[in-house]
Amino acid sequence: MRYVAAYLLATLGGNTSPSAKDIKKIISSVGIEADEERISKLISELGDKNIEDVVNSGLSKLSSVPSGGAVAAAPASAPAAGGAAATAEKKEEVKEESEESDEDMGFGLFD
Repeated sequence: MRYVAAYLLATLGGNTSPSAKDIKKIISSVGIEADEERISKLISELGDKNIEDVVNSGLSKLSSVPSGGAVAAAPASAPAAGGAAATAEKKEEVKEESEESDEDMGFGLFD
C-alpha cells in the first residue's frame, strides 16, 4: 500500500508518469527502505494507465461492496436465552483489555 501511496503522491505533485526513482525517493523520505521488486511491479501495472481512470474504475467497483450496516445489526437482534450473560461477559473482557493497554504504554494522556 505504501508504494501505491507514493505513486499517487508523485502524480498529485504533477508527475504524470512517476519512475522507480521517484517512488523510491518518496518512500525513503519517511525512513522506509524501498523494495525494488514491488516498485517495478507497480510501475509495470500502472505505467501506461491514466491514474484518474484507475481511481474512478475502483470507485465504481467499491460502490457494489456491502457496507456492513446489515452485518452490525444482525448480532444485536440475535441474542436468545443467555444472551445477557454473554454480553456482560464481553463488556468485562473489553474493560480489562483497555486497562491493560493503558498500563503497557507507561504514561497517561495528561501526564
